[in-house]
Amino acid sequence: MSQPPKFKRRKKLIKPRLQLKLTLTFVGLSALSLLLQLVLFQAALSNAALDLPNDSELLMSNTNDVVLRVVAISFGVFLPLTFMVGILSTFRIAGPVYRFEQFLEAVRRGERPRDFRLRKGDELTGLAQLINDATQPLRTEEKADEPGAGDQDLDAAPSLTRESDVEAPEREQA
Repeated sequence: MSQPPKFKRRKKLIKPRLQLKLTLTFVGLSALSLLLQLVLFQAALSNAALDLPNDSELLMSNTNDVVLRVVAISFGVFLPLTFMVGILSTFRIAGPVYRFEQFLEAVRRGERPRDFRLRKGDELTGLAQLINDATQPLRTEEKADEPGAGDQDLDAAPSLTRESDVEAPEREQA
């Protein structure tokens, strides 16, 4: 691919539905693992309290407060952090997907957009190149159909096989 654009995306929620869905999946998994941590931590402290020869009742009474405080801090720190990391990591996927949609919509409208480039660090660069390559015949074929294009060699322009292309030679012979 050619050089990536020199400007950065300012908008982090490019495809909000996709990004929030993926991010909330991350957050849900993190919350589930924190709850599992709570249960395991509570069980370990309870077993430790039962093994103590003295003050086991004191440890058992303080266990709930300690465990809840640790879990509250964990939730308060890790869930927002997971959310931010999720948004930033999906940003590198959602941006290219948004760009693919814009590009393909332009091709569908009959426009001839130039090959597009993704920003440095974006994912899906292989798919971007494939989309550029796959749409190149459509974009160059339309140039050959323009008025004044008769001077160009039409056989040199690549074309995609469509139903209309297959039927066209039969109609020409009739």
